[in-house]
Amino acid sequence: MPEASANIGVVGLAVMGSNLARNLASREGNTVAIFNRSYEKTQSVLDAHPEAGFIPASSYQEFADSLQKPRTAIIMVKAGGPTDAVIDSLVEVFEPGDIIVDGGNAFFPDTIRREKTVRETGINFVGAGISGGEEGALLGPSIMPGGSDESWVTLGPILKSIAAVAEGEPCVTHVGHDGAGHFVKMVHNGIEYADMQLIAEAYDLIRRGTGKTPAEIAEIFAEWNRGELESYLIEITAEVLRQVDAETGKPLVDVILDQAGAKGTGAWTVQTALSLGVPVSGIAEATFARSLSSHPEQRTVAATLPGPDGDFTVPADQVDAFIEDVRLALYASKIVAYSQGFDEIRAGAAEYDWNIDLGAISKIWRGGCIIRAQFLNRIADAYQAEPGLPVLMTAPYFAEAITRAQASWRRVVVAAAQAGIPSPAFSSSLSYYDGIRADRLPAALVQGQRDFFGAHTYKRIDKPGTFHTQWSGDRTEIEAEDTH
Repeated sequence: MPEASANIGVVGLAVMGSNLARNLASREGNTVAIFNRSYEKTQSVLDAHPEAGFIPASSYQEFADSLQKPRTAIIMVKAGGPTDAVIDSLVEVFEPGDIIVDGGNAFFPDTIRREKTVRETGINFVGAGISGGEEGALLGPSIMPGGSDESWVTLGPILKSIAAVAEGEPCVTHVGHDGAGHFVKMVHNGIEYADMQLIAEAYDLIRRGTGKTPAEIAEIFAEWNRGELESYLIEITAEVLRQVDAETGKPLVDVILDQAGAKGTGAWTVQTALSLGVPVSGIAEATFARSLSSHPEQRTVAATLPGPDGDFTVPADQVDAFIEDVRLALYASKIVAYSQGFDEIRAGAAEYDWNIDLGAISKIWRGGCIIRAQFLNRIADAYQAEPGLPVLMTAPYFAEAITRAQASWRRVVVAAAQAGIPSPAFSSSLSYYDGIRADRLPAALVQGQRDFFGAHTYKRIDKPGTFHTQWSGDRTEIEAEDTH
């Protein structure tokens, strides 16, 4: 029987798992046990990183025996069935008080189900969102753990040791119980979808409108990254646009097939928002834009459909002003994406009884994760000043930014529509902005229609109660039973 000398274990040694194990092993105080279904993979990790001092195991029992109590293991395997299989195997060899952490991209209802099932054995189950990709796993990710308060006592110091650090603070916090961590990671990814689509639309508008090359546009993004748009995604956009394909000599972006992939977290974010009744139109349009790009058979047929006459060319003396308009439209739309995302987190917290600190979430996204950006500090400031802030973009900093950007935002959306250039994330973000600030919406007509065909009733602005018009009769109004 091996000596119980490891304080943390990792199951699953693909790139993310092995990088996370190496990160853990590099931090003072951690000794890491590792296990993979195929011992050949375990051996390859041992051979490649002897400096890590990993403790290998060839069976789940050996893995459990090598861990100090309370045993703590992080699962880094494919979501779904493989995760369930590993959990079942660990439950067989773990004891009450031990901790199983799922560090994959699980759908939060699955995490809620797993936590409830595992809790019945006395073992703690934690769903932890881990953002930052392969590099983040190795050098310091943003970590969003859920789980019990008891598990956080043991797990917190371990996760703090490996998390990214932003302004002296580790990018990890106990998000909330059961599925809260994976829920917040899901919304993070939804915001990421919107952010990436907005950047792509900005690039497309500048390229088509000004004729600038990808390399020239890369310099524009690099300049933007020195200002209020400073973020990881803006930074890597410049790098991608600078890249030249070695085989053809063309810009790499012109060689890459224009069909964007997706792993499901964007769709989960939108589906969940619909069930919660939260509009996340920017995230939804970004998700749909990827779907549209991935249907070349439809796009080929539809290419014959008519569009605007003439080419979209910005006059030479207006190029700089147009680029600045696009920058401001991007910033305003980005604010909307984050505002919608935080709305969904607030609604999810209320629905599932999670005590989620929105300001703390914005802080742990400042480093390690894909959507890390300069203005996350401003989000933290906004929630610190008003913890119950109902709409993020009404906070003074963001309201001022949108006021400054509004005219540019509208010009860009108009220009895109007139030129026939798709800008679904820009335009839906502006529509949301106009909708949420509207004094009165045409929803009144929708309610009238619903009452006409389905007797769904309506409320009036001038007196309390719930009403129904007898549309198929004499059209008199009667007071109806409140069904809401």
